[in-house]
Amino acid sequence: MLGIVAAVLFFFAFFINAADIGTNDVFSSTNVMLLGLTALALHVAGIGAGWASRSQR
Repeated sequence: MLGIVAAVLFFFAFFINAADIGTNDVFSSTNVMLLGLTALALHVAGIGAGWASRSQR
């Protein structure tokens, strides 16, 4: 799930940068890209991957 969030944030960062949209400092393309990298790092670490079922034998 966080991988999809990261992809959407990367798209928004690209769109802000490519369209040269003037935003305030909070929603600059660099900050949105860093949020995407954070979501991607959490996804790779296994956080937000869903519930893992434990099987008992």
